[in-house]
Amino acid sequence: MSDTRDIEKPLSEALGERYLAYALSTIVSRSLPDVRDGLKPVHRRLLFAMSELRLEPTQMPKKSARVVGDVIGKFHPHGDVAVYEALVRLAQDFAQRYPLVDGQGNFGNIDGDNAAAMRYTEARLTEVAKALLDGLDEDAADFRATYDGEGQEPVVLPAAFPNLLANGSAGIAVGMATSIPPHNAGEICDALTLLLKKPDAPVEQLVDRMPGPDFPTGGILVEPRESVLEAYRTGRGSFRLRARWTVEKLGQGTWQAIVTEIPYQVQKSRLIERIAELLATKKLTLLEDVRDESAEDVRVVLVPKSRNVDPDMMMEQLFRQSDLEVRVPLNMNVLDAQTVPRVMSLRDVLQAFIDHRLEVLDRRTRHRLTKIDQRLEVLAGYLVAYLNLDEVIRIIREEDEAKPALMVRFELTDAQAEAILNMRLRALRKLEEFEIRKEHDALTAEKGDLSALLADPGKRRDAVGREFSEIKRKFGKATKLGRRRTDVADAPPAVEIPPEAFVEREPVTVFLSEKGWIRTVRGHVTDTAEVKYKEGDAEHFVLHAETPDKLLLFATNGRVFTLAVDKLPKGRGFGEPVRLMVDLEAAEVLAMLKHRPGGQLIVASSESRGFRVGEDEVLAQTRAGKQILNVTAPEEARFCVPVHGDAVAVIGNNRKLLAFRLDDLPEMARGRGVILQKHTDGRVADITTFTLADGLSWKSGERVRTEDMKPWLGARASQGKLPPNGFPRQNRFT
Repeated sequence: MSDTRDIEKPLSEALGERYLAYALSTIVSRSLPDVRDGLKPVHRRLLFAMSELRLEPTQMPKKSARVVGDVIGKFHPHGDVAVYEALVRLAQDFAQRYPLVDGQGNFGNIDGDNAAAMRYTEARLTEVAKALLDGLDEDAADFRATYDGEGQEPVVLPAAFPNLLANGSAGIAVGMATSIPPHNAGEICDALTLLLKKPDAPVEQLVDRMPGPDFPTGGILVEPRESVLEAYRTGRGSFRLRARWTVEKLGQGTWQAIVTEIPYQVQKSRLIERIAELLATKKLTLLEDVRDESAEDVRVVLVPKSRNVDPDMMMEQLFRQSDLEVRVPLNMNVLDAQTVPRVMSLRDVLQAFIDHRLEVLDRRTRHRLTKIDQRLEVLAGYLVAYLNLDEVIRIIREEDEAKPALMVRFELTDAQAEAILNMRLRALRKLEEFEIRKEHDALTAEKGDLSALLADPGKRRDAVGREFSEIKRKFGKATKLGRRRTDVADAPPAVEIPPEAFVEREPVTVFLSEKGWIRTVRGHVTDTAEVKYKEGDAEHFVLHAETPDKLLLFATNGRVFTLAVDKLPKGRGFGEPVRLMVDLEAAEVLAMLKHRPGGQLIVASSESRGFRVGEDEVLAQTRAGKQILNVTAPEEARFCVPVHGDAVAVIGNNRKLLAFRLDDLPEMARGRGVILQKHTDGRVADITTFTLADGLSWKSGERVRTEDMKPWLGARASQGKLPPNGFPRQNRFT
């Protein structure tokens, strides 16, 4: 009968002990990879089970269900679905930079489709996996009991291939996580060789040899070198990865963008769905359509709104809003050789792999020396037998216990005597004696070389260096598998996308009523007679614009307010009061203009004071607007005129007309301005601008008259002359 006792302890302490045990189990046995072979337990057990099944790269594959059954039955007591998913990932060439499993059948695709059931697929090891397992039967790694105690499994693989950095790893443990992107094996070998020869090599030299991740799906790495250095120096950071794209000319000036490589771990189908959603919500104003024309390769077609769209600007918009650009995290949190989790720098990870390979070399060498000693012992016994063949035969024929007799007669060991007794008769020919002496000499020489290798650390490091060169030869850039797929480029220059580029361009008509109600109607309305207003209200301003445009409202207090056309109320209703959008206070809107980047305005007060101001200077970012023309009561702002031409015409209500050159009017950002026209008994009635060489035009009755204004050309602030005959009696230019 078992001894059961009740142990009293605080609940917090009991929970803490159990949660700590769970956390350690998750960290060590599930989520974090080992720095030496870069594998988590489930992957290590998968590869070991497949090696036990003799699924070599040159052998016929077996059903994945057979592999999964062996794994969960012998080594990994978890669900078959989880184990099969791990197997599938090891076989996906778009998920693993160097696949460890050669899969036959449907193992999923880059669109995110699942693999076929494990009863339909087959698997075997790849050459990379074989390199990871190489030496496992030569005491290159420790073994431990399996979960049920009936078998043995390796604690870590010998790992001739630098798998941690080459294939990367990702996992979430308890209170910590790891994220290591894949790298190019040839570049890793170059960095390992450098560190082997120069242990104090700075991270800059290491990054010269492995400049950044190399993803199986390609793409372009656009992270600045300083950020890459800092990430590898600390073991934490991220890398900016963009899709690869080209411009495909279609003739007659038209074109389309073709995406040929998408970022790592981005599902192509989900990416296209996301772009389509952005199109539907009109957030990609430069893009017309997206099509997936992929076959075995990736070909995503992006059609611009028009041939005038700048390709770089369109792609920049897509990079900012879709997964055509992603940030790949780096968090080299791994288990070290003592199974302690910690964040390592690039140098630490490379050095840990070098130390592991040196230990594997040492263990394999000692194992080989043991085998050589055993064989030399047997061969020495054989030679004794050949030298005393007749006596050996006599003892075997006559003695009841031949083994002890042989040991006593010739001073043989137990192993030597046993080998002589097990020798076949055909081995007694004289030629066999020659072969034994030849083998004995070769093994003796090999033993001397191995003993010298163990005694000299320099030779061991040279041997490991040759291993790195061999791995580079087999899996480096010169091979199809090892060629670099991700280009490393400089950080792209900032592409300035104007805010209006994010607004779909369409023509609208803006209506502002006398009582200040504003709205837009789709299209450029020419007949405004049927436009309805609230009772007692009427048309005040009508302006043709496009949705990305900005409106400038000039008020009688000299302030300019800015409104985005796409943000104005839409539809056939009465709109909304403009005072809800800007702080007009007691002022009234006296001009509504469409902003012209780089253009100029003339602003003037009722007292004939004004100046020129750049339209870019009057843009306001807040509801309060921007004070441009300073006025004091009873003076108020009266005119806001766009500049067209090189001359200014001013007429007063005293019917005096004055023209002067535009350069005579100063350009200011804010102020009261200068006198435009001197008045003794009147005020300014109207202002316009024109080109002096073309003359001034106005409407007189049903026809337009153009008059040479040179007779009225004078100095600014002079009184002017009576206008030409036929000039409108209202003293207005339009």
